Amino acid sequence: MNKGFLIILTLFFGLLSAQKNAYYQQHAQYKMDIDVDAKNFTYNGNQTLIYTNNSPDELNVVYYHLYWNAFKPGSMMDQRVASQGKNGDSRLQKNGISTLASIPKEEEGAQNIHWIKQNGKTLQFEIQGTVMKVYLNSPIKPNSSTTFTMEWDAVIPMQIRRAGRNNREGIDMTVTQWYPKIAEYDYDGWATFDYIGREFHAPFADFEVNIKIDKNYVIGAGGTLENPNEVKGYDAKANIKTNKDNKATWRWTAKNMLDFAWAADRDYTVESFVVLDGPKIYYVYQKSEKTKYWEESKPYVTKFFQIMNATYGRYVYPSYSFIQGGDGGMEYGMGTMMLGEATSLNGLVGLMVHEGGHSWNQQMMAYNESVRPWMDEGFTSYYDDYIMHQLFPPKTPQANPFTVSIDRYRTFVKKGIEEPAGWLGDHHDNGTAYSFATYYKGELFLVQLGYIMGEQNLALVMKEFYNEWNLKHPTDRDFMHIAQKIAGMDLKWFLHYWINTTKTIDYGIKDVKYEENYTTIILENKGTVPMPVDFSILTTDKKVVNFQIPLNMTHTWKTKDIYGDFKTEAYWPWTQKEYTLTIPYNKSQISALGIDFSQRLADVNLEDNLVEVK
Repeated sequence: MNKGFLIILTLFFGLLSAQKNAYYQQHAQYKMDIDVDAKNFTYNGNQTLIYTNNSPDELNVVYYHLYWNAFKPGSMMDQRVASQGKNGDSRLQKNGISTLASIPKEEEGAQNIHWIKQNGKTLQFEIQGTVMKVYLNSPIKPNSSTTFTMEWDAVIPMQIRRAGRNNREGIDMTVTQWYPKIAEYDYDGWATFDYIGREFHAPFADFEVNIKIDKNYVIGAGGTLENPNEVKGYDAKANIKTNKDNKATWRWTAKNMLDFAWAADRDYTVESFVVLDGPKIYYVYQKSEKTKYWEESKPYVTKFFQIMNATYGRYVYPSYSFIQGGDGGMEYGMGTMMLGEATSLNGLVGLMVHEGGHSWNQQMMAYNESVRPWMDEGFTSYYDDYIMHQLFPPKTPQANPFTVSIDRYRTFVKKGIEEPAGWLGDHHDNGTAYSFATYYKGELFLVQLGYIMGEQNLALVMKEFYNEWNLKHPTDRDFMHIAQKIAGMDLKWFLHYWINTTKTIDYGIKDVKYEENYTTIILENKGTVPMPVDFSILTTDKKVVNFQIPLNMTHTWKTKDIYGDFKTEAYWPWTQKEYTLTIPYNKSQISALGIDFSQRLADVNLEDNLVEVK
């Protein structure tokens, strides 16, 4: 073969391969006109969706999510709750019996599709529970757009989980995951998970949403209100404009978000304040003695956004709304639905910090939560503890803000019902096991990485991860690529152990021998997750001396940490059960010695980690 032709052919196929594997993301542009019948908790909707296929694949079908179809007897959500009994989500059952089974017919959730068209031509579609499969008349070619139009009506369901009517605090309507939503399509295909009660996923989209509702209602939403002077609540001098049905039209827009959510009530109060170098904050809630802590929370929420902007990355949207509604707290684009009646300021701020923190993970980083809920909930919980430790310092001072979460994990592991964090969100068999796999194991994933690579390196990883991947859809593989690059370590083993298994860390001190000029310590690995070991002594003159025993699998050792300088010892092979450490201190010089003085290591048994020298 001609050498020049061979070179050209190689370059061509290399370019083709690079294009095929290059990152892409789809985009959606919604325009929706909604007419609400508040008395009957229903609405009629018209939707125009411009969908752009940025993938290299030709699409012959598309999928939509119809989440409200889950809120009825016999749905997959009802079946799942019934099969789990008391092991399931307590919010969906009472005494182990699914509350969905008893929803009255007139209060069942429903999204009834009248028709859908592509570029003006009617399409065939098939409803599969909470998923709608649409067969296209003409395929959507790579790097091209098409326009879908749709008409539907919906019944706002009984308030059981997140969305619904008449929540327990008296909010009339919490309208979330409420419109037919195009599913995400990426390298892994269509994200068409049925809605069983857990998490969501979607492509980034722009929204123009016009909501027509009785003029006495106030709407809170995650978006920008374009006509505050024509509706109730946002402008004291508003001239409320109504139509012949005595309804006002609320005009909302939002850009580059996963979803658009709103709530409506006749007794909402709207308050706002601006975070310096941050977003405008809206509080939309029923003002009363029961919600008195909302006013006191404002400086804490301000500080929260400032800390997140500085430590992780900037909040990219113009505003954020805390809206009283829903069944606890649930994050959406530019806002959250949350219960507003709190028994303490700490409790209310904690909820606001957690849900607000999802703006970085669930919205801006936009992980596929159905597949990797531990990234969203876990990373959010990490910053939740980090920030709450600063906003409400513990009475007993401690340098590590994660000790409570580590202790709770230890206690839970002993129950013997742990499930891997790598399981799909809706497919956990035990509700408590889901919570620990997702929230706690996800949070401790970062805590353990900080222990392995050093906190300074972890801080750099988190910032670089945000800078490279915000407003995209990263995976754990993308995160690990950055973590390994910054730390210079091999960390794949840790991801596998911590996320894909329920194996545990358990190191201990097996023996201590004191000699005239030195002390010999025999350490033992009794667990099933290998880790590097930080070992320290407290001298009799109250100084802490640190030794680091690297794990061979990282191949590069930690060189610094905010918890103190240390001397690096010979590495510990992961196959070796015992390790001998000799330190140049005798018994008279040592007050105490032990593993992990920083209390970051998620060791499940602390009884043999510390020796007091008497």
